[in-house]
Amino acid sequence: MSNSSSIIANLKKNLSKSILGQERLIERLLIVLLADGHLLVEGAPGLAKTRSIKALGEMLEGDFHRIQFTPDLLPSDITGTEIFRPQDGSFHFQKGPVFHNLLLADEINRAPAKVQSALLEAMGERQVTVGGETYSLPTLFLVMATQNPIEQEGTYQLPEAQLDRFLLNVIIDYPSLDDELNIMSLVREEILLKSELDSYQKSKKDKIIKINSEIEKISEKNIFSARFEVLKTYMSTEVERYLVEIISATRKPENFSDELARLITWGASPRASLALDRCSRARAWMHEREFVTPEDIQDLVGDVLRHRIILSYEAESEGITSEDVVNKILNTVSVS
Repeated sequence: MSNSSSIIANLKKNLSKSILGQERLIERLLIVLLADGHLLVEGAPGLAKTRSIKALGEMLEGDFHRIQFTPDLLPSDITGTEIFRPQDGSFHFQKGPVFHNLLLADEINRAPAKVQSALLEAMGERQVTVGGETYSLPTLFLVMATQNPIEQEGTYQLPEAQLDRFLLNVIIDYPSLDDELNIMSLVREEILLKSELDSYQKSKKDKIIKINSEIEKISEKNIFSARFEVLKTYMSTEVERYLVEIISATRKPENFSDELARLITWGASPRASLALDRCSRARAWMHEREFVTPEDIQDLVGDVLRHRIILSYEAESEGITSEDVVNKILNTVSVS
């Protein structure tokens, strides 16, 4: 195990201690971090979406910011705006929250299209242009956006073309009974620790500070070294072809089966191939393998394609989901 691999494994272990019952979310968050992309998470309230990205921010040498998306939000509330200085008659650019390393866009579908577009443009271009000036975003930049699937009233659906900016779209569910019991215990302990700090009991305070100091923060250099190793993870020609054929099956489903052609209206762009390539390499690397297997691709393909394929009216009327279509593709496309 390399030094970078050991650092990321330790990061995953520490995240698992504070985020219980969401192992899939933790792995996807780290995969997106290693693949230099962005994550869209869908799930009911209270499933540790905010807690996960906040915990990651506490373990990295970077800054974290949360934006609660609302219908009255303006694009400048995301990107920043020019402020007039009356003392010298000049304008000064005040950077917005998008200039943080880790950004939580909470309930992104509650903001109107212009606000969504401002964030997604920054995600894609890694820069912001205001008043003719262009400002680069941090080199380490990750956005985790969330959507609440329960409430649809007063929301603005993200356009399919803009959804393509997200590397992965992950759907999370409720924790198991045992995990929920552990969550109750963990939160209770955290409240007790916070109470001890607030009451200034010095012996307890020193103990807590010591515990927190034992978790060494991961530097940007460590992350970039890990990303370099991920890119060097080997993928055979046969596995590469398997990956591309899966994406091709969404664009020209008639070449694979009449059933797929009946269910798919629009397929995935080349961004899907790039996303599946980088994410499958990251997953293989995280599992301490020097090569990518078809299982890596099969595990990630649902999260890569879920938001990138448009189903036909016929499929939707029959209650067929994108997951059903992805499974049909996997059953149709064979490994060479």
